Amino acid sequence: MSSFTIAHDIPGRMRIRYGKNKFSSVQGEVLKKDLYAWPMIESVEVNNVTGSVLMLYDKAQKGLLLNKLKDLDIQYLQNADTSSIVVHSQSPEAIAMNREYMNRFFKIIGKRYFIKWFLPMGLGNAITIYKSIHFIKEGLASLFQCKINVPLLDATSIGVSLIQKNYTIAGNIMMLLNISDLLEDYTRKKTKLELSNSLSIQFDKVWILEDGVEQEIAMSKLQKGDVVISQMGSMIPIDGEVVDGEAMINESSFTGEPLSKHVKKNDTVFAGTLIEEGKLFIRVRNLQDESRISNIVKMIDTNESLKASIQAKAEHLADSIVPFSFLGFFGVLALTRNVTRATSVLMVDYSCAIRLSTSIAVISAMLEASKRNVLVKGGKYLEAIKDADVIVFDKTGTLTNANPTVKKVVPLNGYTRDEVLRIAACLEEHFPHSVANAIVNQAKKEGLIHEEEHAKVEYIIAHGIATSLYGKRAIIGSDHFVFEDEGIEKTDDMDDVIHSLESEGAGSLIYLAIDNQVAGIISIYDPLKVEAKQAIHNLKTLGMTKVVMLTGDCDSAAKAVAHELDLDDYRASVLPEDKAAYIQMLKDQGHTVIMVGDGINDTPALSTADVSISMQDSSDLARELADITLVSSNLNELVILKRLAMHLFDRIHANYRFIVAFNSSLIGLGALGLMSPNTTSLLHNGSTFAIAASSTRNYL
Repeated sequence: MSSFTIAHDIPGRMRIRYGKNKFSSVQGEVLKKDLYAWPMIESVEVNNVTGSVLMLYDKAQKGLLLNKLKDLDIQYLQNADTSSIVVHSQSPEAIAMNREYMNRFFKIIGKRYFIKWFLPMGLGNAITIYKSIHFIKEGLASLFQCKINVPLLDATSIGVSLIQKNYTIAGNIMMLLNISDLLEDYTRKKTKLELSNSLSIQFDKVWILEDGVEQEIAMSKLQKGDVVISQMGSMIPIDGEVVDGEAMINESSFTGEPLSKHVKKNDTVFAGTLIEEGKLFIRVRNLQDESRISNIVKMIDTNESLKASIQAKAEHLADSIVPFSFLGFFGVLALTRNVTRATSVLMVDYSCAIRLSTSIAVISAMLEASKRNVLVKGGKYLEAIKDADVIVFDKTGTLTNANPTVKKVVPLNGYTRDEVLRIAACLEEHFPHSVANAIVNQAKKEGLIHEEEHAKVEYIIAHGIATSLYGKRAIIGSDHFVFEDEGIEKTDDMDDVIHSLESEGAGSLIYLAIDNQVAGIISIYDPLKVEAKQAIHNLKTLGMTKVVMLTGDCDSAAKAVAHELDLDDYRASVLPEDKAAYIQMLKDQGHTVIMVGDGINDTPALSTADVSISMQDSSDLARELADITLVSSNLNELVILKRLAMHLFDRIHANYRFIVAFNSSLIGLGALGLMSPNTTSLLHNGSTFAIAASSTRNYL
């Protein structure tokens, strides 16, 4: 049994340590995944080097957590299946960017102190004057536009220092301003890069058909009009039209639906979709950088600048405070006739620290969210998450796994259960999609051998399958296909069976009919995500006054889910426009509403909500419309997101309090002559840099 020590423990947050190198990085990911499944766990981080595990948990269940940890023997990690585990490492772009900014940081400091310590004083002063031109020009530009803002204040501070021949103060001010700008620029670009890398689909090589010959070429050489070959098990690398072949493709990344789609000649396909069976020859319409999924990545560049209102307020406040700094300067000068005291006041302002720390805090929160599998496309959405009091969920693929299984098989009209399942599997295996796979896998699990005893199978898109079995027409598919399109009779007894299956929580029903009568009904169940109930409970404890589910499923199935998850409300059999209308009603009642969905049918609701969240396998349209995307499908990420947003604004307000208190004391000491301009400038700019740096600390 591997023992652990508790290194840190406050209510809701605990770090335990097993010891150095007790597990590898891959094994650490397995441990993280397994701990996530515990109902009281909200967030987990592991460090394989130190052998530590950091957990955010439901503090009401601390005793249960400790008991489970004591019973956990991490030796099992030695034999754990790690084949599906991917350990993310820094991309070459991130490594190069880190190196670049580190070099620029030391270059700024190195230049400053080289000038100060090694160059003759006259030459050093000349260089300081030359470097000030940039800041003074920006200040003059603001002045000519009648703007009394931060660039004007910076230019005045530097200018007054130069007039008084305080070249050291002027140089220090410019150095600290440059470092602060560098820090902000680095944080923003790092966030943007990580968000982009999380969404990008990368292909190095592709197969094309040229002059009747299949050949492999570099992706960079692909041209519009080329014919790309994609086969079973591969991802389509480009947008285009099918010129030959047919296949079943999984478009969950675009439609959000688990059902696969049959495509053939003249159909359109998109990059990022997966071929489950078949082979396609696709004429390139959009290259990789122009594909719809790449447009999501490009959109980050524009949407990242969507600022939280608190950022806009901070920038406005920063500029509005500047005139008071000038009034303080002239006021002290008029009262004391002491330029040194007045300059001490001018060297200190609230605006720079307020503007910079707020912006960096928000960007850092977005970066931390991306590291925790949550992509936030703008600071304003973190603010909406913090204020939200109602959250609305779609059901399929959001609260459920979109990984259906067979729940029950009901034989009818003289057929046996095994016959119904065997024949259904025999038909469905020809056109595999998630529901078909559930039926085929269930037959395999029960050892039912389904031999080819039917004629050619016909796939009827969006409806079902038809064939000839022992000379009789056999069909399998939806209620609409079997009873409406095929005109097969639905009896009262059958209605009772259907009602019973729906009341047991069936997500959907598949009907098998042979020779114009129903042979059996297969109930398909899409299980709830294991963390769904705990995640919803945690969201309520964080201020969500209402949790709602909207679904197109029947009322009985929706009611069962709502009861199991302890939802406050639900709506069943709703159309896309009904979802949007319901959310608008909530907003009209004064609520701030989050909508979580994954499919095209959710897009009207996503557009209507105050903040929209799409899931890992959401449709392309849903991802494009959504303000926030979960890279993971784990609903606990929503809890982390809510906590992060709340902590972000706690930090911003704490920064404000410190900035006002610290800088007010500097102004007072300078005005009283107890501090020189050099000291107040150094402390002010140093504190601004320190606050900006501290704003990059992790929130969770």
